[in-house]
Amino acid sequence: MFIGLGSMIGAGVFAAFTPAAQAAGNGLLIGLVVAAAVALCNALASAQLAAAFPTSGGTYVYGREQLGPWWGFLAGWSFVIGKTASCAAMALTFASYAAPAGWERPVAVVAVIGLAAVNYRGVTRTAQLTRIIVVLVLAALAIAVASAGASGLPQLADFDASSLLAKGPYGVLQSAGLLFFAFAGYARIATMGEEVREPARVVPRAIVIALAITIAVYALVGVSLLGALGPEGLASSAAPVRDAAAASDWAWTAPVVTIGAALASLGALLALIAGIGRTSLAMAREADLPRWLSAVHPRYHVPHRAEVALAAIVSVVVLTVDLRGAIGFSSFGVLLYYFVANLSAFTQKSDRRRFPRALFVVGGLGCLVLVATLPLLSIGVGLGVLAVGIAYRAIRLRVGRG
Repeated sequence: MFIGLGSMIGAGVFAAFTPAAQAAGNGLLIGLVVAAAVALCNALASAQLAAAFPTSGGTYVYGREQLGPWWGFLAGWSFVIGKTASCAAMALTFASYAAPAGWERPVAVVAVIGLAAVNYRGVTRTAQLTRIIVVLVLAALAIAVASAGASGLPQLADFDASSLLAKGPYGVLQSAGLLFFAFAGYARIATMGEEVREPARVVPRAIVIALAITIAVYALVGVSLLGALGPEGLASSAAPVRDAAAASDWAWTAPVVTIGAALASLGALLALIAGIGRTSLAMAREADLPRWLSAVHPRYHVPHRAEVALAAIVSVVVLTVDLRGAIGFSSFGVLLYYFVANLSAFTQKSDRRRFPRALFVVGGLGCLVLVATLPLLSIGVGLGVLAVGIAYRAIRLRVGRG
């Protein structure tokens, strides 16, 4: 359960509410429920697949084994591009809270290079460190919520339920797609089937409990931000949790929130760099990415070429894309990744099925709907990068046959 909380309650909660408010205003609260429902279906699909294929690689492996190599490639490539954008979003989130005004992008690049250098030497976040980070981030969020509550949440005085749909269903669904970014990582619980007793009972239960706690935390934070800043103030804030604390009667809490946000962002960025590097390694070994990325450092035992390439790409993204664009592009890739997971789980035979197939229909359709309602720029760039990957694999297969 702590692994799941560590994957979900991180830097996303400090960043995703701003673009969600831009899309839906107060309706982001409905979007949060929609995002959580899709996340639950996706996580249960991953749990069912992990029980059948207890190996590293996630949906890249599940798609290859259950649907065929092209589906596996689609999942793996979507994961790599989506999580690469997540790295940029984490770096920008760190800088928006910790950097002086005007220095956000340079500081974000320094954070990327610094953590890539740390990970290059094989230093990654441990399970114990995950627990520590979760506790500290929850403490920072609790302080922010308490400080906003102490001020009476003045923006809720004139709250009207009709405002939840003021920007229409499209805006609500777009906010759900953007908030989905904050849930990404929950299915990490599903990979632990070989490490717990009674995984058929424990893993799904841990997923549901972790998601329920996360939804409760996000709902409290979302209501507090809307009550402290209002939908317009939230939509215009680069560091909403800190700004809500600073606007309260407990202004002294703002630095504490800044430290919590910075810690969450750096922890998430370090974990993402490690995860993407190893997925890239698996894909390069299958020639789904250039084989030179499959090199493992003889001393540090990390996919060093993949991680250097990742740091360079993320640095370019940080310098050219804003936070909303990075979050939207990340959600595009990750939603497609989980669409393949739902489709893979749906096609499993009855003796390997642990949950009703209807869940995977809802999850798969939910992923496609949320992808279709993301900002148009995120969809366009995502489709372009997806096409580049498909073209690469098609050319590689043609050359191989020749």
